Amino acid sequence: MATRTDATTKIFRVNPDQPEANYIEEAARVLRDGGLVAFPTETVYGLGANIYRPESIKRIYRVKGRPGDNPLIVHLYSIEQVPEVAETIPDSFRILADRFLPGPLTMILPKKQSVPAVVSAGLSTVAIRIPAHPVAVKLLAEAAVPVAAPSANLSGRPSPTLGSHVIDDLQGRVEMILDAGPTGVGVESTVLDLTGERPRILRPGGISLEMLREVLGDTVEAPETLDVERPLAPGMKYRHYAPKAPLLLFHGELSAVEEEICKRLASQVEAEEKVAILTFTESELAKQELPTNVILYSLGSKARPEEAAHNLFRYLRLCDQEGVERIYAVAPPRQGVGEAVYNRLRKAAGGNVVEI
Repeated sequence: MATRTDATTKIFRVNPDQPEANYIEEAARVLRDGGLVAFPTETVYGLGANIYRPESIKRIYRVKGRPGDNPLIVHLYSIEQVPEVAETIPDSFRILADRFLPGPLTMILPKKQSVPAVVSAGLSTVAIRIPAHPVAVKLLAEAAVPVAAPSANLSGRPSPTLGSHVIDDLQGRVEMILDAGPTGVGVESTVLDLTGERPRILRPGGISLEMLREVLGDTVEAPETLDVERPLAPGMKYRHYAPKAPLLLFHGELSAVEEEICKRLASQVEAEEKVAILTFTESELAKQELPTNVILYSLGSKARPEEAAHNLFRYLRLCDQEGVERIYAVAPPRQGVGEAVYNRLRKAAGGNVVEI
């Protein structure tokens, strides 16, 4: 595979299914020695650092421009590593691990004192994930240290689902980028807090509320029941996933939503403002000839929210590339992974939602 160096960043194009051993070995050495490595997971790309190198963890925050009270997720390669970072492991963790790990589920447990405070932004808990992507699995096993890894993008920007997204944001800022092409799920992992009386979702993601309740029952609390001032997990407090253009999210029945969007388009068309519309294949707008200053992106079918999850961040970044000045987005049905897509769009909109 092709290899190149941009400023201080080595960029390796790796086989996503059978990653080259020499690239994995070099990336693992960088992590052990305190460097930063961007690598793919099945959700989005992560920016990793050895948790036992506090200065490297602090550098993640500086490189990304990430607020210091926003905790990181610790990535492991196997269940056997969990006692290294967690003080106690409840039965619910083991039950969920049997069903969903490796995979897009992060679970929060009481933290061992040996885990530096900077990893969890001073909290007494630690967020743990075991990714399923072959590159991540081999890298973490070779490194043989727990790796803290937020998404590999500048803070607030749409999360990276392609190696090129990482290169755009981080080349020259980190030691190495492993580019394995597109990720699978497309939105980040679900974050589930297991430290309270009831399991509660802090961030919806690739494992849905419905899937969790199939295993643990109705005791699992949905994200909207939370009322916290301090972020207990990534993605809770700050504006995230945002393109450069302002985004307005419309929630309601598709035909009514698109009728409202058409009304609002009139002024933008007259002003020759470049507008993007994020909608679904069932859209009537997709069948119409739109003005030349309007771009329509289809997230996929409303009946298959996993398509929207896979496409969302790529389209938000395309909006930036196309110089879009305004974005109108149609909210997906809030079932399954559609809840995670809705969450990301709401964050990207800064909470600006129009209910129809």
